[in-house]
Amino acid sequence: MSGHPSSGFGARRWFLILMTLACAGGLIGRAVDLQVNRHEFLKGEGNARHLRVATIPVRRGMLLDRNGEPLAATAPVQSVWINPQELDERGETPGWTAIEKMLSLSKGTIHDIALERGDRQFVYLRRHVEPSLAQEIDALGVLGVHLQREDRRYYPMGEAAAHVVGFTDIDNRGQEGIELAFDKVLSGESGKKRVIRDRLGRNVEDVESIHPAWPGRDLTLSIDRRIQAVAHRSLLEAVRRHDAKAGSAVVLNVHSGEVLAVVNQPSYNPNKRGDRSNHKLRNRAITDLFEPGSTVKPFTVAAALASGSVQPDTEVNTSPGFMRVGGYVIRDIRDFGVLDVTGIIRKSSNVGAAKLGLSLAPRDLWRGLDRMGLATSTGSGFPGEAYGTLPDFSTWGEARQVTLSYGYGLSVTLLQLARAYAIFGNGGLLPDLRFLKTQGVPPAPRVMDAAIADAICRMLEEVVQPGGTAVLAQVEGYRIGGKTGTIRKLEDGGYVDSHVALFAGLAPMSAPLLSVAVVIDEPSDGIYYGGRVAAPVFSEIVAESLRFLKIPPDVPDPASPKSPSGTMAGIEAAFDPLVVGSGYPNNENASR
Repeated sequence: MSGHPSSGFGARRWFLILMTLACAGGLIGRAVDLQVNRHEFLKGEGNARHLRVATIPVRRGMLLDRNGEPLAATAPVQSVWINPQELDERGETPGWTAIEKMLSLSKGTIHDIALERGDRQFVYLRRHVEPSLAQEIDALGVLGVHLQREDRRYYPMGEAAAHVVGFTDIDNRGQEGIELAFDKVLSGESGKKRVIRDRLGRNVEDVESIHPAWPGRDLTLSIDRRIQAVAHRSLLEAVRRHDAKAGSAVVLNVHSGEVLAVVNQPSYNPNKRGDRSNHKLRNRAITDLFEPGSTVKPFTVAAALASGSVQPDTEVNTSPGFMRVGGYVIRDIRDFGVLDVTGIIRKSSNVGAAKLGLSLAPRDLWRGLDRMGLATSTGSGFPGEAYGTLPDFSTWGEARQVTLSYGYGLSVTLLQLARAYAIFGNGGLLPDLRFLKTQGVPPAPRVMDAAIADAICRMLEEVVQPGGTAVLAQVEGYRIGGKTGTIRKLEDGGYVDSHVALFAGLAPMSAPLLSVAVVIDEPSDGIYYGGRVAAPVFSEIVAESLRFLKIPPDVPDPASPKSPSGTMAGIEAAFDPLVVGSGYPNNENASR
C-alpha cells in the first residue's frame, strides 16, 4: 500500500530548505573567511595589480646668458604610446589607420605591434609630437592608444650658440656643450611616489611619497647673447666670403676670464636632430689644434724683455732680409733693415724674432712660452677641451728654437690663444677661463711683470697703425691692438699650399677689457693673409661688443680707421715669412 502523496513532497521541501541553508552558510563562512581571515592577503593582491611606483618628473634647469636671456629652455610636449595588451590583434580599426597617417607611420604598424605584443604593455609610437597633433589623437579615443607628458628642450639662438650650449637627447640627457658639462645640475633628481592606477594605466590616487623630487637648477652662463650673435654673423660672412673650410672666434673678459662668446663654422641647429652631423658638432675653437705662427712673436719678445737683454727700443739688424740657421734659411717678406723690438712686432719680422729667440737660453724661451698657458688647460672645464703642445727645450736644436720663436713647431687651440693675449691686457695675470657668470674678479697667478705686459700692449697698438700688418682690424673711435698670423698648414709631415689666417688682439687699449681671437681655416678665394681675412672679423666683433657693453670711445679725435696708404704694406707684412729647408715651410714658394 503506497504512502500519502504529500509525504514525498514534504521530504523534498525539507531537502531544498536544508540545501539552501547549507549554501547560505557556506557563503557566509566564505565571506567571513575572505573579509576577516584573508583580508590582508586579498588587499595585497589587489594592490599588486593596481598599486604602482610612479616617477615624479622634474623640470630641467634653464640656461641663461649673463643678462638673463634664455639660451636653453624646456617646454611640455606629448608622446604617443600604446599598450599592446589592449589592442585587438584580429584586425585593424579606422582609428589605427588615422593615427598611423597622423604620425607618418607605415600602414599596418599598429597591427604588427598587436600581433607581436608578447608580454609588452608599453610601446612608443612617436616621441615629442606637437600639442595640436596630440589633441587630435586623443580626441579619437582609440582603445590602447595613450598620451604621455614629456619635456622637450628648445634653443632660442639656434646655430648661433650651438657649440656653447650643446643639446640633449630625446630623454633630456646632456650630450654636448654646457648641457653635457652640467648635466647633473641641470637635470635635478626625479622623485618617487606610490599611486593607484585604473585598468587604462591612469593614476587615480596618490598613496604615499617615497622620495621627494628636486628640480634642476637654472644656470647663468658667462655668454653674452648679443656678442655671441654678432660673432656668429661676422664669422659666417667671412667663411662664406673667402670660401673657407672652417672658422672660429672667441671673445673673453681679460680680467674675470669669463667667456663672452665662442662661435664656429660650420655650425648646426640644435633644435633639428637631423642637423647634428659629426663634422658640425666639433667645437673647433676648443678642440682643434693649429700652429699659431706670428701670433707667438709677442710672447717671444716678452721673454726677451724679461731676460733684460733688450728694451722696446733696442735695435736689431734684419738685413739682408734672411738668415741661415744650420741647413735652413729664414726669410722676411722683404728686407726691413734695422728694426727696434717694437718694429719687429709691427712688421712681423721673422728674422728679428729669430734673432731674439736665439739670444735667449733655450730654457728661458721655453719658460716664456710655457707661462702663457699654451700647453696647459684653460680651466674652463668644457667637455673635449684639447691642450696645446710645446716640446721640451731639452729636445731643441738651433733650428727648432728659431722656428718656435715665430710660432712653428708648437700647437694651440684658439681658446688658449685668446687666453694668452688676455695676459697682456690683464697686466701680466693668467686668468682661468669660465663659462658660468662670476661675481667680481677671481684671483689669478702672475706670470709676467706688469711693465712688460704694458710694453707689449703698446707694441700691439703699432700693428694696427699704417705700416703695420693689421690696419683692417681698427675700430673707429677706439684704440685697438693685436697681431696677425698667416700659417701654412702642416699635413702628413710636410707643409702644403693651404693656409690658416689668424688675428688675436685686445680692446680698448686704454683699459683692455676684451681679448678676441679669430681663425679662418683654408680660405680659398686667393686671399689668405691674416690681416685681410681674420682682422676684419675681429674689427666687426669688437666694434659691436664695445657698443653693447657701453664702453666709451678712447680716441678723442678718431682718424679714418682704414688708411689706404697703409693697406698694401699691411697686407704684405701680414704674411708670415717662412723657412726654407726640409720639414719647414718654404717662403719663396709661398710668396706672391
